[in-house]
Amino acid sequence: MPIFMDRHFLEGTSAAEVAQAHRMDIDIQDRYGVKFLTYWFDERRGTAFCLVDAPDVETVHCVHREAHGFVANEVVEVALSAVEAFLGRINDPDPAPGQSTPQMDAGHRAILFTDIVGSTEMTARLGDRMGTELVRAHDAIVRRCLGKNSGREVKHTGDGIMAAFAATTAAVECAMAIQQEFQHYNGSKAEPIHVRIGLDCGEPVEDSNDLFGSTVQLAARLCAAAASDQILVSENIFREFGAGDLFVDATRRRIKGFSKPMLVFRCDWAGASLG
Repeated sequence: MPIFMDRHFLEGTSAAEVAQAHRMDIDIQDRYGVKFLTYWFDERRGTAFCLVDAPDVETVHCVHREAHGFVANEVVEVALSAVEAFLGRINDPDPAPGQSTPQMDAGHRAILFTDIVGSTEMTARLGDRMGTELVRAHDAIVRRCLGKNSGREVKHTGDGIMAAFAATTAAVECAMAIQQEFQHYNGSKAEPIHVRIGLDCGEPVEDSNDLFGSTVQLAARLCAAAASDQILVSENIFREFGAGDLFVDATRRRIKGFSKPMLVFRCDWAGASLG
């Protein structure tokens, strides 16, 4: 059966009420031949997301309608591998020691893209072997920074990496750490590596039929628009991060795939100090 993720608008609903609704779904799921795998709840934004193995969208709605009445506002088909890559799990987590119920995370993620500037020309000039070695050096630096900042690698793009973060702060700090690491690396290497980075954040199910669809698209477009050694972030990142003095040169830009100009900020990573 296909796997679906749905989105509920539940402003004013408590975490305990959402947990109870999840248990009520599970209580009747066998009657409908479905399996509710897990859920995410963002109490601050008033949104919940269920992951369910079901024959079709209507059956998902039927279970919610009968179990508790919280019918989903949107439902999209997803791949389990993508859910795990972005969100880190596809089943209910175990409760922490001393707790009777697990702590459910919000499902909100910051998405980061890196890209090696001029990678095609670099490989043509240096040859495949040296080009591959420089990509490996990039990967090692980026993955080390991801590990230090609780980032999850979603996929390798050939000359860059896409990663997801549960905390926007961690994503921005990782992006700055990556640029600072490359600055250090380039100081002692005959062949420097310059990267650009783009960041956006959002919810798993938005206004598209793809997991983190518009968030991934905007982060990728910002990465492509960034100059060498730059970090470009979205207005969402700017608002979530909460440290306005770190972001400069706010401009509205036409971004391919988005109907309205997007407010874009440059992260002033060179003068930032990381803890």
